[in-house]
Amino acid sequence: MQSNRISAIIPLYNGAAYIKEALRSVLDQERPADEIIVVDDGSTDNEAGADIVREMAKSFPITLLTKQNGGQGSSRNYGIAHSSGNLIALLDQDDAWYPHHLRELERPFLDYNSRTLGWAYSNLDEMRADGIMLNHSVLDLIPNLEHPKKSLFRCISNDLFILPGASIISREAFESVGGFDEQFVGYEDDDLFLRLFMAGYRNVYIDEPLTKWRMHAASTSFTEKMAASRARYFSKLIKTFPDEVETMRFYTRDYIAPRFVKTALKGLALAVARNDRARTKQSYQEILLYSQVLGTSKRWRIRLVAFLLTFRPVQMLYRATPKVMINKAMPFLRT
Repeated sequence: MQSNRISAIIPLYNGAAYIKEALRSVLDQERPADEIIVVDDGSTDNEAGADIVREMAKSFPITLLTKQNGGQGSSRNYGIAHSSGNLIALLDQDDAWYPHHLRELERPFLDYNSRTLGWAYSNLDEMRADGIMLNHSVLDLIPNLEHPKKSLFRCISNDLFILPGASIISREAFESVGGFDEQFVGYEDDDLFLRLFMAGYRNVYIDEPLTKWRMHAASTSFTEKMAASRARYFSKLIKTFPDEVETMRFYTRDYIAPRFVKTALKGLALAVARNDRARTKQSYQEILLYSQVLGTSKRWRIRLVAFLLTFRPVQMLYRATPKVMINKAMPFLRT
């Protein structure tokens, strides 16, 4: 049984409202973190969040680093580069760990061949922005997820739903794949764990909530920055996994494109329901982009539904009969 050193890394950006709770959850661990690093990613809140960290650091072993704003992936990479643990435990500033989080996620690394185990991750509970609990074991409520991850095809056909804050990652594995790809917003998580899987690292899933995940309206997948990042991730995936006619493995046509079209359709439905013209146009353009690599029949059926939803009379009908048109469109992705 090997001994480990765990580095807890928390990116901070204008997080004064939540950072104390996040840090308190790290300090209250039954298996303490060996080092705690907070990375202030160029906050613009007049040092409010950083001041909270500095005050806590007077009583607890917390290191505060500062850098120019570069996003979540950049902050995590920076913190990890300045840490020393062989195991990396990430936490977002607005989430929190249950007291047994580190103890349970470290356990597989004590019992497993550490040269092949890349990460261990767990289920999680979902709470509102104000901390009110919404769902226990939220991953149980999401259909078509595979835990632990065993199939590349299933990894690219759905969002992975592996939260860094609900995982511990081997430093060796993390560094071997180059860390987080900093061009992404939101999709940097899926991209990292997919690359770990592709590199041959195995994973262990603990079907118990070890993290409280705070969901904000701004953290949904329908923001403008997320949409731009999603398009970049789609481009990266189809370059990484071109269709192979010779082996009859149609990665893009059968797995990647349907996944992204489905997300864009949901974004279009939400935009129409909210009467958001700008986002309706954006989601429609996403559907045109993602559907271009579908089969011909499926592509034109999807585009027809999306095109109809750009017209005001159809939008009024949709808002009067919610979900009907989108529910009619979804089977096209499976036929």
